[in-house]
Amino acid sequence: MLTVIGETLIDEVISDVASPRAHVGGSPMNVAVGLARLGHPCRFIGRWGDDEYGRMIHEHLSSNSVLTPMGQDRHPTSIATARLDPAGGASYTFQLIWDLPSVRAQSDQILDGTTLLHTGSIAAMLEPGATEVLAVVQHAHPLATISYDPNCRPSIVKDVGFARAQAEKFVALADVVKASDEDLEWLYPGQDVFETARQWLAQGPAMVVVTRGSLGPWAVVARGETSVPAPATQVVDTVGAGDSFMSALLGSLVDRGLVGAHQRNELRHLSVEQLEAVLAYAAKAAAVTVSRAGANPPVRSELVADPQ
Repeated sequence: MLTVIGETLIDEVISDVASPRAHVGGSPMNVAVGLARLGHPCRFIGRWGDDEYGRMIHEHLSSNSVLTPMGQDRHPTSIATARLDPAGGASYTFQLIWDLPSVRAQSDQILDGTTLLHTGSIAAMLEPGATEVLAVVQHAHPLATISYDPNCRPSIVKDVGFARAQAEKFVALADVVKASDEDLEWLYPGQDVFETARQWLAQGPAMVVVTRGSLGPWAVVARGETSVPAPATQVVDTVGAGDSFMSALLGSLVDRGLVGAHQRNELRHLSVEQLEAVLAYAAKAAAVTVSRAGANPPVRSELVADPQ
């Protein structure tokens, strides 16, 4: 069983020329859906309210076969609202509640049978929930592979020093880290992103991956560094591309039998050739997602068989 803990919310788009639109969002939630679509049993630990938007979230997760053991709470569902001006520019406002007061007490139940725990984004940065998420990750570390994606949101967590310190707490516990070049440039201004990735690798992970949009992903492991090109595709939008990449990256490691704390040593000895294959598979998933509108990750049949 794979477990994802993090935020989910509703993205509202409002303009003067069209009816309001709302869809389910949130980086960790997208990763959970992406893993399930690739055929990996997955549970999602997050929060949403007992309201219309909360029911949208529950239906989206349920229809994608993602288990939701915690369910709704008494607070309103979190919302990110984009207001479009006549030229199409967007200004954002957020109504965010990130608090999981009972999650630490339920850690044993939540983590039952978990071989991989993924988190990141707002969930690992915004208090008070970030402290609870860190406690769950610490609890899971002796049992499961840990993966982390900072997926920084400077408009929400504005203090870069705090964000950097939070990211480093999770990096030190993680086995697999994925970050965009934009994440690393914001967290460590003026520092080469590849050097940052190497420094993070030295803090504990087995793998650090840097996504670079159309330039394709680059990664470093103990046995070397490599990159693969981004597949050529017609881009509709890039919403959810990084989350689809993360899902397929983790799914490829699951397919190789490299998850679970008992496989930590094997993961640390991943060859550069194996790393290239993992990156290529994840890049294909991202390419499918950018070829269509919204955070719409591929199902397994849409990807070429992952070479072992």
